[in-house]
Amino acid sequence: MKPPKTPRAVLAALAAAALFGASTPLAKQFVGELSAMLLAGLLYLGSGLGLTLLRLLRDRGWRPPALARAQWPWMLAAVTCGGVLAPTLLMLGLARMSAASASLLLNLEGVLTALLAWFVFKENTDRRVMLGMLLITLGALLLSWSGTPERLGPVASGAALVLAACLCWALDNNLTRQVSSTDALFVAGLKGLSAAAVNIGLAVAAGQSVPAWHLTGPLLLIGFLGYGLSLALFVVALRHLGAARTGAYFSAAPFIGAAIAIGFFNEATSPWFWVAGALMAAGLWLHLTERHSHPHWHGDLQHSHPHYPDAEHRHAHR
Repeated sequence: MKPPKTPRAVLAALAAAALFGASTPLAKQFVGELSAMLLAGLLYLGSGLGLTLLRLLRDRGWRPPALARAQWPWMLAAVTCGGVLAPTLLMLGLARMSAASASLLLNLEGVLTALLAWFVFKENTDRRVMLGMLLITLGALLLSWSGTPERLGPVASGAALVLAACLCWALDNNLTRQVSSTDALFVAGLKGLSAAAVNIGLAVAAGQSVPAWHLTGPLLLIGFLGYGLSLALFVVALRHLGAARTGAYFSAAPFIGAAIAIGFFNEATSPWFWVAGALMAAGLWLHLTERHSHPHWHGDLQHSHPHYPDAEHRHAHR
């Protein structure tokens, strides 16, 4: 069987990484204005509302999600891990360590995603992908080691919480792979609304209030692009590439975010940054040039996402 062409899936994964990477330095500009919990809630609210509106416009009204009964447990587990547990753990970790250190630790999400895909969900891999992931991990370690030493106790507990968030997002990525054949806008929109409800609910319960529109509006837009549209593109890539390879391409997000922070917000760099950047670029190049062409047979695939006469769905169905 001739392997399917996936250049669009690769572009979708890279676009998802670019949007998510750009959201970090943009959202950082609001850190001093709002609490971390409320900030995360507004970003996810922009994601959920924006994608839901896009879905309503596309379908010209509300349509029930075409999700098979057997897929709902996977969907609910993905929403719980990626939409509720992970952002809450991340916000708790941010309260105990610097945002820069926490951002660097988020590089572990891609590594954990690939490890779970390979060893738990039995996705195939090869040496080229593994070498690329190793180079990206080494780059993340170099960036982490170049930071300023901080008090060990709070930072250690904060790092453990961020690592737990990465594990939850890695589980989310692999669980979402099981429902990636359904509507990407529905999957991403439900996750965004769930995360927004939890984070904003916790913030309001703690006595905080929603800020004025001049702060809320930009955050909703950043959330829609960096969390919503990015996740929808991520689901599209999952459909064709699998969790391990999509996670590998998505590992470019921290590098893209750092480049934007330097180019547009004039953040300082160190020699370690450029060494780490070179390692991550080399790892990304290995993933971009990887070829998945061994002979294999795919069984019958049942998928239930809506069909539109675009290039992706000009194929016959038996």
